Amino acid sequence: MRRAQGPVLMTRCAVLGSPIAHSLSPAMHRAAYAALGLDWQYDAFEVGEDELRGFVASLGDDVRGLSLTMPLKRVALDLVDTVDPVAELIGAANTMLFEPDGSRSAHNTDVPGLVNAFAERGITGADTAVVLGGGATAASTLAALRGLKVSEVTVVVRDVSKAERLLDLAAELGLKTSVADFGQVEQIGGFDLCISTLPGGAVDQWAEHFASVAPVVFDVAYHPWPTQLAIAAHRIGTDLLNGLDLLVHQATLQVEMMTGRSPAPLAAMRAAAREELDDREPA
Repeated sequence: MRRAQGPVLMTRCAVLGSPIAHSLSPAMHRAAYAALGLDWQYDAFEVGEDELRGFVASLGDDVRGLSLTMPLKRVALDLVDTVDPVAELIGAANTMLFEPDGSRSAHNTDVPGLVNAFAERGITGADTAVVLGGGATAASTLAALRGLKVSEVTVVVRDVSKAERLLDLAAELGLKTSVADFGQVEQIGGFDLCISTLPGGAVDQWAEHFASVAPVVFDVAYHPWPTQLAIAAHRIGTDLLNGLDLLVHQATLQVEMMTGRSPAPLAAMRAAAREELDDREPA
């Protein structure tokens, strides 16, 4: 990602984070470039939070965009000239664009990506939702739920005392929100949507319960798959979405931003991600 030599520069993009080896972004973005007929390059770089400023400063004119994973989503906001309203609201960006005039902008495609993933299944609105987890993905989920016109949310976390920031965000979004801990799960039910933002395995103990609290379950995990929550949801006929749905939809928005081409080739990107996951499965 250093400055290329000579008059002709190949356009480059990349995904940054730590760890980064697991990322499906290279497979998806390269598939998009191939489908769009673009001779672009997309790489992956291991970059820690304290290394991002120096990495960005070292980039040349050949770089168009960066995809950002943890732990870079918050610190990226300090390295750009403009921040889109969604990224500013939730305090996290997963996309950085480099403009021809030298300016940089930060964006969040996780939120609209989640909305689009639901829309692909015909879900464009709901009244109530339960969100499992209280981290960065939960924050993006709350913003997405506002986009789905949800009015009431219950957030289930391990430690209620650490949910203050999430409650502040919910208030800013205009969501009526309550917080519960996992010791109260038997009292939690009767929602339109259930979204688990926790890593695969973290919900196993309560999988049977949460698979039945709503007619639609979105488990943001995607590898290894299926999770116990997914297995339980499938068994009782609950409509199920997974993290790959979110991953592909947020990536299509990144491709559209970076290339200026729309729509991005969703089917090709999803197929590339699935193929990459299949290749990682033990023989």
